[in-house]
Amino acid sequence: MKKIVIGITGASGSIYAKRIIEVLLPMGYELHVICTENGRKVMKYETGTDIDEWIKHLKDHYATIHIEDIQDMFSGVASGSYPYDAVIIIPCSMGTLAEISQGYAKNLLTRAADVAIKENRKLIIVPRETPFNAIHLENMLKLSRLGVALIPAMPGFYHHPQSVQDIVDFVVGKILDYLSIENNLFKKWRNE
Repeated sequence: MKKIVIGITGASGSIYAKRIIEVLLPMGYELHVICTENGRKVMKYETGTDIDEWIKHLKDHYATIHIEDIQDMFSGVASGSYPYDAVIIIPCSMGTLAEISQGYAKNLLTRAADVAIKENRKLIIVPRETPFNAIHLENMLKLSRLGVALIPAMPGFYHHPQSVQDIVDFVVGKILDYLSIENNLFKKWRNE
């Protein structure tokens, strides 16, 4: 069974985090969810979802989901010896991105990202900010040079989305494609 850490920050776009969790759980993935305090607030504001209640409900159906305490530096995911396959920070605020780019592992989320980099595991950051300033771009460039995948929440429209869900699924599908996880969340581009 593959293990994935899902980080949720206070950037707008918590709907992407919800959807990727909803897609990965039925596939049998073990998920460790780490949410910042602002991530909790934004998710409640944008989706009406209390993350703790939602995860508790999901646990009734899937024993493979765990909510982690962001201050618990003794959690397994804080260690390079804990075998997880990827960290996805979705959405990622510019503050969290800056901390990761500077190696500032002040909490479990930034520590898990730091571990992913040092252990050469997949780290996917889904930045959700516009416009980017030069500091944001320099931090992203630094992380990209370290092998971090930056997959901004920038949906394509060649699949002719009919709903917000279609737009969300495009971004989530692109992330899963990067992880080589088969999905049919959006119609892939092909010559016709």
